[in-house]
Amino acid sequence: MALVIQAAATRALARGANFDKIVSMLKEVVPQLSCPVALFSYYNPILKRGIEKFMSTVKDVGVHGLVVPDLPLEETEILRKEAVKRKIELVLLTTPLTPTDRMKAIVEASEGFVYLVSSVGVTGARVSVSDRVQTLLQEIKEATSKPVAVGFGISKPEHVKQVAGWGADGVIVGSAMVRVLGEAKSPEEGLKELEIFTKSLKSALP
Repeated sequence: MALVIQAAATRALARGANFDKIVSMLKEVVPQLSCPVALFSYYNPILKRGIEKFMSTVKDVGVHGLVVPDLPLEETEILRKEAVKRKIELVLLTTPLTPTDRMKAIVEASEGFVYLVSSVGVTGARVSVSDRVQTLLQEIKEATSKPVAVGFGISKPEHVKQVAGWGADGVIVGSAMVRVLGEAKSPEEGLKELEIFTKSLKSALP
């Protein structure tokens, strides 16, 4: 399913997508939303634009949170300072391979919520969620009162019901939604199918 994300990125770039256009879209859409918006970005686009300028720009269009999956804890200091200054929550990730002491440090530094990666490897839909996630959730819950959201491989209502039953406060779905949009015959059809899919996931929550 990593190919799904790669293909989506290729389509977007071919149609002229760039940071400025995304910012323009956010400026138009965010005021219409009743929920906070968290932006997902790899670190290179942030560095290319300049950390201070990037954070100022996304704050101005109403972004509340930021997830940078390829930024290790040890290198978050500068970005975290800018995030705190602008009241943007920098969400950090912990994985099944993260040692306990490091997990606790990540959990303490993460703002807004903790992102628990459910499996090792690239992102994408999977057949099932590993039982290991239940143990990881318990360990994180013992270390913090912050909400914990599980991502990577969540693609079915059954997955949502499973991790919610284990104590997850939220789920993060990416590849499965991108696939729905990518397989649609038109943007309008894609949005309609995405609404149906999203409602099916939401209905699985307690």
